Amino acid sequence: KRQYQRRVHGDYIWKRRADGPHIMNLSKTWEKLMLAARIITAIENPQDVVCISARPYGQRAVLKFSQYTGSQCIAGRFTPGTFTNQITKQFKEPRLLIITDPRVDSQAIKEASYVNIPVISFCDSDSPLDYVDCAIPGNNKAKLSIGLLYWLLAREVLRMRGTIDRDAPWDVPVDLFFYRDPEELEKQEEAAPVYEEPTPTVPAVVETFEQVVPPIPEAEGWDNTAPNTTAGWEGAAASTTTSWNN
Repeated sequence: KRQYQRRVHGDYIWKRRADGPHIMNLSKTWEKLMLAARIITAIENPQDVVCISARPYGQRAVLKFSQYTGSQCIAGRFTPGTFTNQITKQFKEPRLLIITDPRVDSQAIKEASYVNIPVISFCDSDSPLDYVDCAIPGNNKAKLSIGLLYWLLAREVLRMRGTIDRDAPWDVPVDLFFYRDPEELEKQEEAAPVYEEPTPTVPAVVETFEQVVPPIPEAEGWDNTAPNTTAGWEGAAASTTTSWNN
């Protein structure tokens, strides 16, 4: 095991900085990303792929990866017995696992070894490689690195499936895969200016009506122009009475 660890260390790590951290060989990271994408594409049903991340920095990336590739995801604490106990409600029988950190998600890897499920995992320089079939070297502790790795893997899977064109850029920004702190989001919402809808102004309808509508004629004009109908009826009645008397 120690010889295997040293061989992986020499292949995947380019050099070590003076202050201690290791620098990954990005060419090896890209090769393993392509290999992992081919393995994922070989699974006919995307629902048979389960992506797991108990680390908070990888939960948003896992959710976005499953959204765009159609796989299942377990973001948060992994329930023991999910792959081995058929009585549990969350029992799953996947054909492939994608792990964010083999040290944090060790329970899922251990259960996958019991039921013979292949495992793809992002591995740092200090990550254990027990029961990991395809190790992708990369920083699996920083939120920006985790989001970028999942974004690259999702884009390559979609390209191999033919969903998106390889020559055209993917229209999904990488920022969607990054972890967002709830406290920072609250501060941004508080600092953002509040939009107030302008109150509608009611025009002066009464003044405009008085200016446009002509004045109504007075009642005297109507009285003078009306015919004297009363006198006409009385005269006609008198003439009929005289004719009957005669």
